[in-house]
Amino acid sequence: MPQQKLLLLLIDGVGDVAVKSLNQKTPLQAAHIPWLDKLAASGLNGLMDSVEPGLACGSDTAHMSILGYSPRKFYRGRGAFETMGAGLNMIPGDIAFKSNFAYMDRATGIVISRRADRQFEGLGPTLCEALDGITLPSFPNHTVAVKYATEHRCGVRVRGPGLTDTITGTDPLKDGRLLVKCEPTEYTKEAEMTSQLVNELSDVFYEALHQHDINKDRIKAGKNPANCVLLRGCGSCIDIPSIEKLHGFKSFLIAPTCIIAGLGMTAGMDILQVEGATGDYLTDFDAKGRAAVNALVNQDYDFGFLHIKAVDDAGHDRNVELKVKFLEKIDQMMGKVIQQLAEVEKSKNMEFTVIVTSDHSTPVLYGDHSCEPVPFCISRVKHVATYDDSKNPTGDQVIHYDEISASQGALGRFCGEHVIPIAKSFMSTKNKP
Repeated sequence: MPQQKLLLLLIDGVGDVAVKSLNQKTPLQAAHIPWLDKLAASGLNGLMDSVEPGLACGSDTAHMSILGYSPRKFYRGRGAFETMGAGLNMIPGDIAFKSNFAYMDRATGIVISRRADRQFEGLGPTLCEALDGITLPSFPNHTVAVKYATEHRCGVRVRGPGLTDTITGTDPLKDGRLLVKCEPTEYTKEAEMTSQLVNELSDVFYEALHQHDINKDRIKAGKNPANCVLLRGCGSCIDIPSIEKLHGFKSFLIAPTCIIAGLGMTAGMDILQVEGATGDYLTDFDAKGRAAVNALVNQDYDFGFLHIKAVDDAGHDRNVELKVKFLEKIDQMMGKVIQQLAEVEKSKNMEFTVIVTSDHSTPVLYGDHSCEPVPFCISRVKHVATYDDSKNPTGDQVIHYDEISASQGALGRFCGEHVIPIAKSFMSTKNKP
């Protein structure tokens, strides 16, 4: 029997709604994506609600559900994932935040821009170094660690006695709103103390950033200073069974952001570092594809998880042209991956199954996550590589990978928790699409 291996390509934020500038097509419908269409035509299709119908979820909860961990049971905030992915260890009792460098008008307390600058790689590490180890005058028994993540983001960890994650953050979530005062979500002594600590931390961060030479230079150059750290998604580390224990898969993850890497680490996945994989518009798709093929073929992995982020950024930026462009670049990458894996199948006792889906929709009309389900398809590499466009589809009669076509697929509509069971059932079925 051939060794069965699974590759899941997750295109972050791929789902969308019809756009007037694309003649009332979605970006997926408008994009030239022949390889993704081959996947759809040679396999089985459906629509997936990452967590549950009607929920506009975040990437963290969506990934948890897709990997088989109920967010309602296990989720304790995204901050721990971001912080672990950035390289800060977490122990029980720590709290952590997924944080943004932002620009705040101190006189009014209004957060003018939640993203101080999208192109922040040259500034972020230096500013994080200035904040790392900063002291809190009212809380001498607590330590603060800060590490740069990606773009305008950083991980912030607080360690010390009596902390809890049952608090709000300070992020107003939209530009032009007042900085939020941290408050308890459960009224306990620990939550009251932690809220006071976080509000002091926010003030201390502001003072340090306000006086930093980088921000003085930015003001002189007419740029917004990165003078505020928005502390959001407070979380503590969680204890969950590993992917191998839960599903029997030895797995790797190629992650675009620290939050996804941190989640993978929590689930016991090996995090592969890929040169050129930046998690933004400049990321090297082909390098990520080559790394996934190499790991599946040459290492002892059963399951590879390849995450692509740029499409989601285009959705948040409401840039329909970029969304189409990146979908087409991902399709080209996937074509190379399929061809490489098909060649391997000829010479090695391996058989590859491929899933393509997303974690949530990020429509360019909204610029944010929405509750629409996302397209899902699963196929065997040997069927994709030999699929003939001139013949009838070999799967479930769906011939395009998009939101509308997927709704006609044999898999129907299902939730993320069913992804791995669907994959296992598909992989165990012989000689069928």
